[in-house]
Amino acid sequence: MASITIKDMSVSYNKGKSYVLDKLNLEIKDGEFCVFLGPSGCGKSTAMHCIAGLLEPIDGQIHFGEDMMTEIVNGKKKTFVPPQERNIAMVFQEYALYPNMTVRKNMSFALETKKAPKEEIAKRVDYMAKMLSIDHLLDRRPAELSGGQRQRVALGRALVRDPQVFLLDEPLGNLDAKLRDQVRYELKKIQTQLGITTIYVTHDQTEAMTMADHIVLLKDGHIMQQGTPNDLYDHPSNEFVAGFLGTPQINMFDCQVVEEKGGLMLDAGSFCLPAPAELVECLRPYVGKNVHLGIRPSDMEMRPDGAIKAHVDSIEPLGDAYLIYVRIGEKVVVFKYAGETAPEETELCLAPNVSKLHLFDPATEERINA
Repeated sequence: MASITIKDMSVSYNKGKSYVLDKLNLEIKDGEFCVFLGPSGCGKSTAMHCIAGLLEPIDGQIHFGEDMMTEIVNGKKKTFVPPQERNIAMVFQEYALYPNMTVRKNMSFALETKKAPKEEIAKRVDYMAKMLSIDHLLDRRPAELSGGQRQRVALGRALVRDPQVFLLDEPLGNLDAKLRDQVRYELKKIQTQLGITTIYVTHDQTEAMTMADHIVLLKDGHIMQQGTPNDLYDHPSNEFVAGFLGTPQINMFDCQVVEEKGGLMLDAGSFCLPAPAELVECLRPYVGKNVHLGIRPSDMEMRPDGAIKAHVDSIEPLGDAYLIYVRIGEKVVVFKYAGETAPEETELCLAPNVSKLHLFDPATEERINA
């Protein structure tokens, strides 16, 4: 297996006039499950293709462990290892199975082309098929399989090669919701068992939060934040990160920081909250100025003494909770209520968890509280 280090990697399709990736720096640990997350066009697939050797950056370096895979300085090639020599395995959204071959043949094909011993091929295919629960499908052809079974065959075909790096480009996109959850669980379990360094590309923040050891959130070719799922969810470094992670989205309010009786208050117009003691020093430079206040839907509760007065607009049942859309002043926000039955009242008093408030500078959109 191998760690992956990327230094100052840039990709441009118009000779440096604009960049798909601009000086990307990243370190992925050996055996880590790293998810490249972000909206369409952010550069996540481009970064993966550079790691795979399918695309050459115009600048930067890529290392697998101590080995140099790519080194391009000032547009001049110094080192470029082609994809077939990088000992990687890649799975795409489309399964790309050979329709005329059985499952066993699909899985063994790459090993056969490398002239691996027949006994070793059979042993590896049987082991991986059993791990993926497709051992009873080895004599079938792709047309006889369901979408989930085909995807597992595609994963098995990649894993049977024992790669040092495993790359997955939105591999669950063609599966229905129930099957996607099942394959997601199986994939993470297998990756943990095998300890393969894995990079997974997705725009689905639920997949990222549930699978990743390490999330790299990208926007416009730059890393907005990276870290564990809890790091990004609990301590977003800017408003983009706060809004991208979390379902439903975080609620944002414009507030003025005002000084009152020696303390600081966050005045949103329709409600006023005392600034938590641990944030007072961070907020002092903003007295008399505006900040953006973020409150996640699950970080509010109904309380008679709640400072936020809200009018119920609509209620969506989730089974184990309710999403309650409420109007606060002129703004409609969402509150996640975990009670057994939906509230009958149309006027609610809400209290946020003050230890989980998120504050951002309106000008830079950067986080201003620790």
